[in-house]
Amino acid sequence: MLFNSFEYWVFLPIVFLLYWFVFCKTASHQNLLLLAASYFFYGWWSWKFLVLLAVSTLLDFGYGFGVASAIKNRSRFFLWMSIINNLGILAVFKYYDFFITQFQHGLRILDVHISPSLIQVALPIGISFYTFHGMSYVFDIYRGLRKPVANLADYALFVSFFPLLISGPIERANHLLPQVQAKRSFSYTQAVDGGRLILWGMFKKVVIADSLALYVNEIFDRYPSHHSLTLILGAVGFSFQIYADFSGYTDIATGTAKLFGFELLSNFKFPYFSRNLAEFWRRWHISLTTWFRDYLYIPMGGSKQGKRLAVRNTFIVFLISGFWHGASWNFIVWGGIHACGFMPLLLSSRNRKHTGKIVAADRLLPSARELLQMLGTFTFVTISWIFFRLHGVRSGVDYVKGIFSSFDDPGEALRFLGILYYVIPLILIDWWLRRDERKIRWVSSPAIGWTIYIIVLTIIFAYMGNAQAYRFIYFQF
Repeated sequence: MLFNSFEYWVFLPIVFLLYWFVFCKTASHQNLLLLAASYFFYGWWSWKFLVLLAVSTLLDFGYGFGVASAIKNRSRFFLWMSIINNLGILAVFKYYDFFITQFQHGLRILDVHISPSLIQVALPIGISFYTFHGMSYVFDIYRGLRKPVANLADYALFVSFFPLLISGPIERANHLLPQVQAKRSFSYTQAVDGGRLILWGMFKKVVIADSLALYVNEIFDRYPSHHSLTLILGAVGFSFQIYADFSGYTDIATGTAKLFGFELLSNFKFPYFSRNLAEFWRRWHISLTTWFRDYLYIPMGGSKQGKRLAVRNTFIVFLISGFWHGASWNFIVWGGIHACGFMPLLLSSRNRKHTGKIVAADRLLPSARELLQMLGTFTFVTISWIFFRLHGVRSGVDYVKGIFSSFDDPGEALRFLGILYYVIPLILIDWWLRRDERKIRWVSSPAIGWTIYIIVLTIIFAYMGNAQAYRFIYFQF
């Protein structure tokens, strides 16, 4: 079920009313309702993959008790069973065809020809997210950060809570499970904040991201026939398309969770206002970045064992992060580009700069230095997005070469200036909201506020009726 679908906007108020007016006596009743709603939400897309979700949930629920054993070898055994099972599920459904195809190509170089069997099934939506939920739960028990959950329904809801099931944020057991186990009471303020986030997220997705997609798809699908300025507009358009699309999803997910009394982890904190690449990764897809930091980078030694190992660990994390996004070489190259861009900061010990407030937090405008830093970071990130967007590495190289070589017809770019019509307002609104990504408050006057809400809703419905609806980009991961 898509957030930007008619079905979802029938589903959500029904669950909301049942949750607060029928199943409101105990947390257990509320959790059972949300669990049933979450499985219905997921099953709306494909009922057959509910079995995979249920099996993954049951396995990690059971492994949690084994990992909690005081016998170290037994605990370590169940930890590895969880890792093998979760990565095995990903390997089969997400990476099997890629590895087999690459193996086939490698043998062909040696003049050995085989015809392997491929799975060729649709990738289960959300598989990369809910498997990481399960592994984080088991890891935290192994590290002594929490005890196993006794109630299967509570744990199953933690894994499958419908607002975050498809594209995150990737929640931590220590953050979400206590909320699942606690009795929730309705908070008007929390619900209003949630409604505003949902409205803003829908606007970013339906009005900005989907509109930009029309331009971006035309440019990227026919990039050899376009010239420099058009290619630049296409790259900038995709940078803001993927941001509006994914952060819009996160806003809707976070806002929906608030309606039910839950607070999810932050996933975006205005990343395009970052002053260097390290700050960008502290503000973009935060739940994934911190997951890799806590469960991969630090266990490998992090940066505490010298620069040499820190460089190695950083490259491993970025390459795996790229591969997490998809079974294709372009994602690995995208991760490698970011690893290379991160190296100067790491080697000069400047990767921990700008860990506090957002740029110009106490000022209306950034300084000239900050503006140049943001533009430089955005340019690097935008060039890397080209390789993310195009499935062939050679295609990405050709696109970048086209930016710097095809200056024949700059007037062609006039056809695509509509990209700026959506990009510039998004930048200005984000700049106004940049101090707190969880609070969408434009004005203090209720009358003006409601006027803005009605206008925004009207625009959303107008675009839903006139523009082609696109699935959220991160559904494929």
